Amino acid sequence: MKLSALKTGEKGVIVKVLGHGGFRKRIIEMGFIKGKEIEVLLNAPLKDPVKYKIMGYEVSLRHSEADLIEIVSLEEAKNLRAADVEEKLSCIEDNINDADEKPLQAEHQFMAEEADKRHRIINVALVGNPNCGKTSLFNYASGSHERVGNYSGVTVDAKTAHAEFEGYTFNLVDLPGTYSLSAYSPEELYVRKQLVEKTPDIVINVIDTSNLERNLYLTTQLIDMHIRMVCALNMYDEVEKRGDIVNADKLGELFGIPMVPTSFHSGMGVEELFHEVIKTYEMQEGVDPHYRHIHINHGHEIENGIADIQEHLKAEDNLRHRYSTRYLAIKLLEKDREVEQYISQLPDAEEILTHRNEAAERVKEETGDDSETAIMDAKYGFIHGALSEAAYETGKKKDTYQMTHLLDAIITHKYLGFPIFLFLIWLMFEATFVLGQYPMDWIDAGVAWLGETISANMAEGPIKALLVDGIIGGVGAVIVFLPQILILYFFISFMEDSGYMARAAFMMDRLMHKMGLHGKSFIPLIMGFGCNVPAIMATRTIESRRSRLVTMLILPMMSCSARLPIYIMIIGTFFAIQYRSLVMASLYAIGIVLAIIMSKLFTKFVVKGEDTPFVMELPPYRFPTWKAIGRHTWEKGKQYLKKMGGIILVASIIVWCLEYFPHQDKLSRMQQEEQSYIGQIGHAIEPIFSPQNFNWKLDVGLVAGVGAKEIVASTMGVLYSDDDSFADDDSYSGDSEKYSKLHQHIVNDIKNSGTSPEIAESVASLTAYSYLIFVLLYFPCLATIAAIKAETGSWKWALFTAGYTTGLAWIISALFFQIGMLFI
Repeated sequence: MKLSALKTGEKGVIVKVLGHGGFRKRIIEMGFIKGKEIEVLLNAPLKDPVKYKIMGYEVSLRHSEADLIEIVSLEEAKNLRAADVEEKLSCIEDNINDADEKPLQAEHQFMAEEADKRHRIINVALVGNPNCGKTSLFNYASGSHERVGNYSGVTVDAKTAHAEFEGYTFNLVDLPGTYSLSAYSPEELYVRKQLVEKTPDIVINVIDTSNLERNLYLTTQLIDMHIRMVCALNMYDEVEKRGDIVNADKLGELFGIPMVPTSFHSGMGVEELFHEVIKTYEMQEGVDPHYRHIHINHGHEIENGIADIQEHLKAEDNLRHRYSTRYLAIKLLEKDREVEQYISQLPDAEEILTHRNEAAERVKEETGDDSETAIMDAKYGFIHGALSEAAYETGKKKDTYQMTHLLDAIITHKYLGFPIFLFLIWLMFEATFVLGQYPMDWIDAGVAWLGETISANMAEGPIKALLVDGIIGGVGAVIVFLPQILILYFFISFMEDSGYMARAAFMMDRLMHKMGLHGKSFIPLIMGFGCNVPAIMATRTIESRRSRLVTMLILPMMSCSARLPIYIMIIGTFFAIQYRSLVMASLYAIGIVLAIIMSKLFTKFVVKGEDTPFVMELPPYRFPTWKAIGRHTWEKGKQYLKKMGGIILVASIIVWCLEYFPHQDKLSRMQQEEQSYIGQIGHAIEPIFSPQNFNWKLDVGLVAGVGAKEIVASTMGVLYSDDDSFADDDSYSGDSEKYSKLHQHIVNDIKNSGTSPEIAESVASLTAYSYLIFVLLYFPCLATIAAIKAETGSWKWALFTAGYTTGLAWIISALFFQIGMLFI
């Protein structure tokens, strides 16, 4: 708990002091250190400040300051260890001679023990550039199986895990990879907010030592924030092979931060790193005597501006406890929008911004650059100077990029690059949806066998139908996609970890950019032609949230394989053999064209804001280990089952209930479908689809298809000809009789609706194509909706996708039918 929560007369023992730089140092100097007992003596009449007793003297703190001191109270300690508290106190009392002192000493000792246990929990944030090895450290130290992608932006949220070392528990938080702490991208803003709002005890700044100068820029920004930090000079084995001269001790001295050479793949330096974390954490001021906190000099005009702004900021207690005032002043001079918005709420915001503007103008006059550029130049100047003083040199023993340059000359070649890329996409596509079909069929057969076994051994009734058709069918709908998910992520993991994914985005970005998307959007869109579910999951490879979201929104336009039975059924029924391929191709083309149009509209009107520019590191190629790829692939498979199983199961049961009730055993399946709730819904919405000339039977197929698109074909087959085999067709059937029977029933319905017999055939074909357009575009299957919800973390976008696709389907199909009727 926090010290501010203690009431008058209550006592506690200090666990740790939070907060930043100068505030933290001053509080600790006043005696607020681990293990010291503190008592609340008095609240001021206005409840602030509060008088405390610590180390034999009295001191007052405001509530805002007390809120940054973590303590353990006796009551809290008892609650934490309620089972053995009485026994513990009794045992302690037996060892104390003075009867009057027993209760007090026992209480203090008990609280001190709990405080010490709490103190040994260290909150550690991992911060660094993309590809620096943060997640490798995270996995190595904690045993967690988080993804490690060899491209920028794979970690889009903070991942947490725990590690034990020398009696300490480390709460590790793996923050997204970021090149700076500007508010330019969602990742940068997220990291910054995490460091400010959930201030870690220690930050481990992971640095790619092979790109030392660039990586140290983020380090200088962390120094501005004045937070306790240890640097891991990662991939040190690679720079040793190259022959680099890196004096870690000297660099640490110049930057005022401990720097430990590491290699997280082999585990080199990890123990030393955690030793340094504990050492830094246990320093009363949070700084090793060998290191001093430095202020990077940005030039006299900028430094004068920083000092003027700091005068005002230091007067705001609530602000200076959460932020380094120097950091805020620098961000204001960089014209950071988020910080400007925060500062605008202060009483003297206008005067602060005036100082900022005056300093920025002077910098412009003196250097010819804006203050943001001048600050960046000063930081890189400091980095360059420090590296020179530390006698840093890049070695030439081994060109670590030699193989990368050789492969890039072929893989990204002007003429060879695209054929290679398309071949790999075809290979991934073919393996996912052709090889994956075999285990899918086995699983499907297993689910069918289980359903048949239960069906054969249970009495007829709603419980049996619910179990077989609802629950087993619903679970089967999720499990059946698992082989495709695993194969897809095997390929994606290999491409990410090897470095090829970055090259694919590099080659496709120009085409995708015209759609308002990122180069990496291409792979999920291609995957969408097989199945939208794994394609939605593949969008997490896109680091830009804007591009990721828009890609998910347009993916349902890609004709997945589940729509194929419907296309084959309708096209085989109404179109001559010589036109079938053309009709089929036209549906895919319509989906692609509408995806491009909607992408442009979404990026302009719905998902607003500037996209992250295509500035992406092309890391060296590395051959990933099979163990790592297998582990990553299985982790994604588990995530798929865990995230989507519940949603699909519930939805499947709902759809089953609509089809089953009200139930009458004496009715045929066709009659049961018509009088069920789903049939009644079909009759009820029939007027809505009159512009497309859809009757209630076609409408029932659409409603049933919300669960899974294959159901559209089987439902129509049952309602028109009592034949549900259409859902099993993945090519045109040689059984022409069932097509003829279906054709005749639909044409008869058209005639019965009042259409002249002379034009009934033409109207039926026009209605059929309108139906195909609607099926192409409308409500994605429930599995896709669940995937969108899982990836965006919100029902808002999942429901928006369901709504806009259905609305678009209605408009396009209605327009097509009505315009077509003008020519009949």
